[in-house]
Amino acid sequence: MERVGIIGAGTMGRGIAYVALTHGAEVVLYDVVEEALERARAQIEGWLQEALAKGRLAEAEARNALERLRLSDRLEALAAVEVVIEAAPEDLNLKQEVFRRLDDLCAPTAILASNTSSLSITALGAATRRPERVAGMHFFNPAPVMRLVEVVRGLATSEETVRALVDLARRWGKTPVVAKDTPGFIVNRVARPFYLEALRLVGEGVADPSTVDRIMRTLGFRMGPFELMDLIGLDVNLAVSESVYRAFFEEPRFRPHPLQRQMVQAGRLGRKTGKGWYDYEGSPA
Repeated sequence: MERVGIIGAGTMGRGIAYVALTHGAEVVLYDVVEEALERARAQIEGWLQEALAKGRLAEAEARNALERLRLSDRLEALAAVEVVIEAAPEDLNLKQEVFRRLDDLCAPTAILASNTSSLSITALGAATRRPERVAGMHFFNPAPVMRLVEVVRGLATSEETVRALVDLARRWGKTPVVAKDTPGFIVNRVARPFYLEALRLVGEGVADPSTVDRIMRTLGFRMGPFELMDLIGLDVNLAVSESVYRAFFEEPRFRPHPLQRQMVQAGRLGRKTGKGWYDYEGSPA
C-alpha cells in the first residue's frame, strides 16, 4: 500500500487524492487553509457516494477509502510518506520553498513530484539535495476523469524515479507519458495556440466566447477554449501562459492576452468562483 502525501486541497489536489484513495493508497492531504481541507473532504465523500451509487465501488471500498484519508495543516504530517505530489499554486518561488522543506522532512528515499503545468522540474530539483528523486507528475483536470498523466524528467531525474512514477500512474488507472522538462511540457505547449488564438478572436471582435466554443464542439472537441479555461481556472490559465511566455524568452507567439489578466483582476476565475467567461449557478467550489 502506497503512502502518498498531497500538497494543496484545491480542485486538483483533492482530485488526485480521490484517485489515490480509490486505488488503495493511504493519503495525507495537506493545506495551510483548514476550510479548504474540510471542503476537500466533503467533495471526496461526495465522489465516493456517487461511485457507490453507480456501482463502481462497493460500500466497504468506499468506507475504507475514506478511512485512509488524513487531513493536516502541518507539513510535518508528510514526513513518513513514500511519494509527495505537490499541487500548490503555479509560483516557482513558492514551490521551491515547499520542496526545500520537504527535502528536510521526508526520508531520503521519498520521491518528490510536482503537479506543475509548466514550471521547471529541474529548478525544483535544484532546491533539494535529491534532484535525482524529483520529477513532474502532471495530472489533468478533472483528475478523477482524465486518464493522461505527464511524467516529467528534470535534468537530474533518475531513470528509477521516472519508472516508479510511471508504474504508480498505471496502478492508479492512468495513462502515463514521459516528457522532457521543457516549458509547458507536451499538452500545455500544444494548448497555448488553442487558448491564445481564441482570445485574440474575441479581443478583435471577430466572435464571442460562446460562438468560438460552439464551433470547436462542432469540430469534435469536447469543450471549447473558453469553457476549458473556466473549468481549469482563469488564474491558473494565466499563470501557465505567463510561465511559458517567460520560459521561451518572451517569444511573441506565446504572449498572453490582456483579456486573461483583466478577467483575473475582476475575480472572474471560472467555475470555482461561480463566474468566468460564463455564469454558473450555485456556490463557488
